[in-house]
Amino acid sequence: MKYLSETKAIESLREVRESFAEEIRKGFEHKAKPCSVCESPGKCCLDEHFVNVRISRLEAVAIANAVKEFPDAIRARVIDRIDSSIAKYALLDDRDDEIKTYSCPLFESGIGCLVHETAKPLPCIAHACYENEKDLPPDELLAEREIEIEKLNEKTYGKAEPLRPIPVAVKMRLNS
Repeated sequence: MKYLSETKAIESLREVRESFAEEIRKGFEHKAKPCSVCESPGKCCLDEHFVNVRISRLEAVAIANAVKEFPDAIRARVIDRIDSSIAKYALLDDRDDEIKTYSCPLFESGIGCLVHETAKPLPCIAHACYENEKDLPPDELLAEREIEIEKLNEKTYGKAEPLRPIPVAVKMRLNS
């Protein structure tokens, strides 16, 4: 197998994200309530009973790179929220990992998603407030792109690794 450098893989990941976001915008997002008119901005990101996004190593590296570029005060708050989420929701305990939920540490009140433009995970891109279930993007659309990302991970790191909750995955990359 021919390996990709992490830098090239992150660029390919950006292309997958941008293409997916465009597909969601054009085909589905117009049927959803815009975040800008939400009565409780960030509720979906901060709902500890709802968020259960798992990301790959490459996605975690992209997010960690973005976090490292934040101003000191914001970076410190994000790292604190990451640590708090891991402890509060027992995210390092592998039991029931697939069903564990948490509050996303990447949401900053008054700003929104801190990685929206640079490293937002695909499930978050696909999420919106749809009134009708029939208007939701089909699961297959997300699954196809997640397979692309899985292949990028294998070409970059040589093996498949488990998907991890955002706080755990990002913490691992911030510490490496």
